[in-house]
Amino acid sequence: MDRPVWVGALPRKDNGDVRSFVTAALEAGFDQIVLTQPDATLQHLGRFSPIYLNGDEFSFDGEAIGQLATIRAPNDEAKVRALRGRAKHVVVRTEDWKVIPLENLIAHFQGSDTRLFVEVHDAAEAKLFFETMEVGVDGIFLTALAPQEIRAVRGLLESSESNVSLTRARVTAVRPLGLGDRVCVDTCSLLRTGEGMLVGNSASGLFLLHAETVESGYVAARPFRVNAGPVHAYIYLPDGRTKYLSELAAGDEVLAVDSEGRSRSVIVGRLKVERRPLVLVEAAAEGRRVTAIVQNAETIRFVTPGGGALSVAELKENDEVLLRTEEGGRHFGMRIQETIAER
Repeated sequence: MDRPVWVGALPRKDNGDVRSFVTAALEAGFDQIVLTQPDATLQHLGRFSPIYLNGDEFSFDGEAIGQLATIRAPNDEAKVRALRGRAKHVVVRTEDWKVIPLENLIAHFQGSDTRLFVEVHDAAEAKLFFETMEVGVDGIFLTALAPQEIRAVRGLLESSESNVSLTRARVTAVRPLGLGDRVCVDTCSLLRTGEGMLVGNSASGLFLLHAETVESGYVAARPFRVNAGPVHAYIYLPDGRTKYLSELAAGDEVLAVDSEGRSRSVIVGRLKVERRPLVLVEAAAEGRRVTAIVQNAETIRFVTPGGGALSVAELKENDEVLLRTEEGGRHFGMRIQETIAER
C-alpha cells in the first residue's frame, strides 16, 4: 500500500509537544509534515518537507497545494464536490462519517487531477479509508492523538498490499504419499484468477498455491478458498511473518498474492481440516531444493509464470511454478539471520 501520508504536528489543546510528533514521523519514515508555522529548530531533527496549514489552506514552498474541507452537515458535500479540479489536494475533515458516505466522494474525485485525502487519527481509521470501495482514498492527513499511532500507521502501510518478489522454480519430482490432515483456508474475500497464497514445508521456499477460482467437472469453484496443504506447513502473512496452518484461526489475516507479486491482506473466515490423500512436490530454484505437500486432488493448482493455474494432477518434471525464497531462518514465525536447515 503506497499512499501519501501527511503527518500533522499541530499545536494541541493539551500542550502536546510538536517536536515529539515530528520525531515520531521521521522515525517512521514520513517526511511530509504539516505545521502551522515555520520553526527552524525542527529541521535539526531530520530532513523533511514542511507543509503549512494556514486556516483551511495547505501550502508548500510558498505555493497552495490543497484545501481543508470540513463536513458538519449533509449539505456540506456539495461544497467539497465543487473543489474537484480546483485544488491539487482536498483534505476532508469530519467528526462523523455517518453524515456523508465517503464512497460518494471517492467516486466523484476519481479520474480528476484532484487527490482526495481524509483526516484520520489512528491506524484503524487509516485502514478503513484506504480500503473503502477497494480503491480507497488517495492519501491521509494523520493527526494522531499520540506519537505511537504514527508508527502504527507505518506498520499498516508496510503490511498491506506490498509487492512480493517471486521466483521461477522447476519441478523435479512429484510423489504420492499417504493420508494426512490438510487445511482449506476460506477467506472473507473473493480471490481472483492468478491469485493464491504462499505455502510450503520451509519458509525458505514458499509455493504460490492458486485459489479455487477454476471451474471443475467435479466440483464448483470456491473463489474464496485456497486448499493450502497439511497442518504443519508454513503460510506467509501480511506482516512478513509465517504461521503454521494449524495455528490459523477465524479473524486472522493472511496474504493473497498474484503472479506479478501484487499482494493484499485478506481475512480468514474459516479453516477446514480434513483427512485427505497427499502428494509431495519437489522443485529447484536458485540452487536450492524446495518442497511442498498438498492434497492429491485435481482442484489443487500451482500458479505458473504468466498467471496460469496448473493442477497437481497434471504437474510433471520440468514444469515451472512460482514461489518466494528467502535466506536465513524463522523463529516463532519471525525472520532471523541464523543458519537453520529445514528439509
